[in-house]
Amino acid sequence: MPRKKIESGEEEVVQKKSKEFIYAVGKRKEAVARIRLYPSASAELKKGDIIVNGKKIEEYFSSQVQKAKYLEPLHITNTIGKYAFTVKVSGGGVSSQLDALILGISRALLRLDSEKHRSVLRKKGFLTRDARIRERRKVGMGGKSRRKRQSPKR
Repeated sequence: MPRKKIESGEEEVVQKKSKEFIYAVGKRKEAVARIRLYPSASAELKKGDIIVNGKKIEEYFSSQVQKAKYLEPLHITNTIGKYAFTVKVSGGGVSSQLDALILGISRALLRLDSEKHRSVLRKKGFLTRDARIRERRKVGMGGKSRRKRQSPKR
């Protein structure tokens, strides 16, 4: 904790302002999305904002198809524009990062109000973690995970 020196030589503990948020993690393949849901607006975040790795989500996921996918959990729970999100995404490709983000947002909404959102999110499949991962490379196979070496003709 930060401490503040007082003239008399004593130290006083200074409390940092704690930001109220709900934390959730979404994963897909190698991608990991760490989500913070802010129920109330703050000075730097307005309600309805979604910030991904320091950029607005429209800049990070720019296509209309991607926009429809990441807004779907918010549409079906009627929470568009009610909360602010900050997201840190790492690993994987763009598609895996998007799927990880969707799972993370769904889990954050679930922590916010479980009994109201669980059935709707479960029916759409947003609470199921896609367990398919990249197959590992085998030793001596000559390339990637399933490729075999070419055999000589003669």
